[in-house]
Amino acid sequence: MRRDNWLLNQLPMGMADDDFFVRFVSIFQELSTTFLEDADTIDYIVDPTVAPVPLLPWLASWLGVSWIDSSLPESDQRRLLHHLSEAFGWRGTVRGLRTVLEAVTGAPVTIEETGGVRRHRDEPCPTPSVRIRTASTGWLSDRNFVELVQDELPVSVVFQLEVSGRQLWPRDS
Repeated sequence: MRRDNWLLNQLPMGMADDDFFVRFVSIFQELSTTFLEDADTIDYIVDPTVAPVPLLPWLASWLGVSWIDSSLPESDQRRLLHHLSEAFGWRGTVRGLRTVLEAVTGAPVTIEETGGVRRHRDEPCPTPSVRIRTASTGWLSDRNFVELVQDELPVSVVFQLEVSGRQLWPRDS
C-alpha cells in the first residue's frame, strides 16, 4: 500500500511549498496511483479463481482450449480452467487425460492402456492403444467429446471410447 501523497512527498522543498507545483504534480500522482493499483492486481487477472468472467475464455485459450461454453455456470468455467491448467503439464499421459475428461464429464473415467515403454533389447510393442470408459460426455456433444480425446492423446495412439456402454469411437463402418 502506498502512502497518501507518495509522489508529492518526493518534490524538493522549494517546489513542495509552491501551490502550482503541488497541484500540477497531484494530477500525475492521481493518474499514477490508478495505474499502480492496476499493476498491483495483475496476478489476480490470470488466476482462474478470481479473474473477471469475460477473461475466462481468454485464459482457456492460453491452454489451447476453445470449447469451454460461456453459457456454463461461472463456477463450472472456473473449475474447468483449474483442472485444465493442472492437466496441462501431464498432457499426453493417462493422468492428464483422466484429469481433463473427469473435469468435463464430472464423473469417474476408466482408462486402460497397453503402455509403450520397453527395454532396449525387447521387441517393440504393438501400436499403443487406450480404452476409455465414462458415463457421460458432460455438456459436449458426442462428436466434440471424441475430438477432445483426439486432441489429448498422442497422434500414434489408437483408442476406443465408450460412453454409458455406447461405443463412440471407432465408429462402426
